[in-house]
Amino acid sequence: MPVPEFNEIKAPAIQFFADGKSHRLAEVFETLAKHFNLTEAEQNEMLPSGTQRRWHNRANWACYDLFRAGLLDRPKKGTYIITELGKKVAAEKPTAIDRDYLMKFPGFVEFVQKTNNKTVEEEAAQQPELVSAGKSATPQEIIESAYKTIQSGVKSELLGLVKKMDPYRFEELVVELLVAMGYGGSREEAGRVTRASNDEGIDGVINEDRLGLDVIYIQAKRWQQSVGRKEIQSFVGALAGQQAHKGIFITTSEFADTAKSYAKNISQKVILIDGDRLTDLMIEHNIGVAKSHAYELKRIDSDYFEE
Repeated sequence: MPVPEFNEIKAPAIQFFADGKSHRLAEVFETLAKHFNLTEAEQNEMLPSGTQRRWHNRANWACYDLFRAGLLDRPKKGTYIITELGKKVAAEKPTAIDRDYLMKFPGFVEFVQKTNNKTVEEEAAQQPELVSAGKSATPQEIIESAYKTIQSGVKSELLGLVKKMDPYRFEELVVELLVAMGYGGSREEAGRVTRASNDEGIDGVINEDRLGLDVIYIQAKRWQQSVGRKEIQSFVGALAGQQAHKGIFITTSEFADTAKSYAKNISQKVILIDGDRLTDLMIEHNIGVAKSHAYELKRIDSDYFEE
């Protein structure tokens, strides 16, 4: 089954803690994963940011909500134990515990009021682009969903602008990007753009390393239509003419399956970068984009409070 939403985890979690013992989060992850019959792959599924496992994130937030409602206590970081109020709730054996259910507990109401007087669900409802995150998304998942939405818009706009660039300027952009990725050192010593009148199928040349021990040849196509096998064969022929073994073919469109298959089965090392991957790399290496806002998330430093 897919990883359950964090609201779906709360009822089984309160029953797990009903034994009255303190449990570390690692025990919660393991025991409730068995309860939900999660496979190893499902347990190891990462959030889009790659910073945390989705299962751990949701189970952790489920316990945190129960803690804020006063149903669990947290004697130390990463460890929870059921409270007397929590035992009463566990005895009722509720089939579902969501944030609406928890609003009958003063501790949770106070917690919600302190977070801008809005529940996570209300925040999402006011921003239609976050609806896909689901009503039961954790705060971190909502943040990541918003981030993905913004990034998707930036990528689309960026690719549209790149497609309108002068072809020669696009070739320069490609070299600038590869330099930013660490090829060759400085812009002056790393790469150069070849003149279209005498490029013989090569749009750029860049040193693979700072000393120039090897070079990589570049083909840059500011195209709308798909790049097929014929274009890759032509580029490989140009590489052979230069006695080169490495090349990068970059396009603003995409590659046909025949082109991808051909590139995988030749002796030369040819890397294919389509428009989607190109914009990812431009954003990652700050080519054509600038930082707008940075949000820093804080966590409690438990070591500070230890005796």
